[in-house]
Amino acid sequence: MYPQQIIDALRHVRYPGTGKDLIESGMLEDDIRISGYEVSFSLIFQKENDPFQKSVVRAAEVALQTYVDPNIAVNIHIKQPTPSPSLKGRESKINAKQIIAIHSGKGGVGKSTVTANLAVALAQRGYRVGLLDADIHGPSMPKMFHTEDCRPVSVEVEGRTLIEPIEQYGVKMLSIGFFVNPESAVIWRGGMASNAIKQLIEDANWGELDYFLIDLPPGTSDIHLTLISELQLTGVIVVTTPQPVALTDARKGVEMFRNEKVNVKILGLIENMAWFTPAELPENRYYIFGKDGGKNLADELGIPLLGQIPLVQSIREGGDEGLPITLQPGHPAATFFDSIGKNLINNK
Repeated sequence: MYPQQIIDALRHVRYPGTGKDLIESGMLEDDIRISGYEVSFSLIFQKENDPFQKSVVRAAEVALQTYVDPNIAVNIHIKQPTPSPSLKGRESKINAKQIIAIHSGKGGVGKSTVTANLAVALAQRGYRVGLLDADIHGPSMPKMFHTEDCRPVSVEVEGRTLIEPIEQYGVKMLSIGFFVNPESAVIWRGGMASNAIKQLIEDANWGELDYFLIDLPPGTSDIHLTLISELQLTGVIVVTTPQPVALTDARKGVEMFRNEKVNVKILGLIENMAWFTPAELPENRYYIFGKDGGKNLADELGIPLLGQIPLVQSIREGGDEGLPITLQPGHPAATFFDSIGKNLINNK
C-alpha cells in the first residue's frame, strides 16, 4: 500500500455538513503512516464535539476496506484545526525593507522568469536584493542565474553557523536546488518542505536588504502558510497569462491572500505572455492566449496592473542560458521588466 491509495479511497467519503469529500474539505492531516496492513492517520474536525464525527470515521474505515484492502486495520485519530497564522504582532526574521512574494495560481505562466528578471532589475538600480527560491519541487533559480554548479558554504556570524547565499548579478540567492541532485525529483511531504524553507530563511546570512523576493510554488500549499507565519510580508505580486484557465487560478490566489485569516496585501498583477510580435513584423501584435485577460482581472479585483510582458523569444533564451534579459538594459524586452520595477518602487 502507499499513501495515494488512502487519499483516493477517502475521496469516496463525504462530510455531511458540507457534502464535500474529506480530501476536498481539507479534513485529512498530513500524517499518513503505513505498516504492513495497518494504516493510521488523523482527520480534522472543526468542532470538538462534531455530531458527524463517529459516522465519518466509520465511513472512512469502510472506504479503506472497500477500495484499498478488506483486511486493512485502520487507526484514525481526531484533531481540531491548528489556529491560522496572524500577521498581527509578527516580527520579521529577514532584515529587509520590503519582503515580497511572487505567486501564480498555476505553473507555466512564467512566474520564475518574472521573479528572476525583477530581482536583477532592482539590483541594477542599486538596491540590495535577496531572492529565495521557495519552489521546493521545481527549483529553477539556479539555472536562471547560471549557478547550477554552485554550493553554498557555512559562515560564522556572531557565534552562529549560517548558510552563505550565492551571489550572482548583484542578487543574493538561496534555493533547495543548491542542495539536491538536479537530476532527481524532490519527493517530500508538506512538513519536510516547510521545514526546509524555514531553514533557508532563519539559518542564512542574508544581511541587510532593501528587497527580499520569494519565488513561491504555484497554487496554494503548506509552504505558502509557512512563509506567511514566518515572515511579515509587505505584499504579494500575482503573475498570470491572459488565458482563462490561468486567470481562474490567479483569482483563487488573490482570494487566498485576501482571506481575513491570511490578510496579505496584493501589490499588483503582472500579465505575462500578453501578446506576440514577430521580429519581421514589429508593428503587429498577436494575442495568442487572449487579449487583456490579466488587465481586466486586475480592474475587476481592484488591484494595480504592474505591467504586461509580451511573449518574446529572447526572454525565454535568457532564462535557459542563465542570463536574465534585464542584464541587457538597452534590449527592448528588458524595458518591460524595468517598467515593472519602477511601478513596484512607486507603489510601495
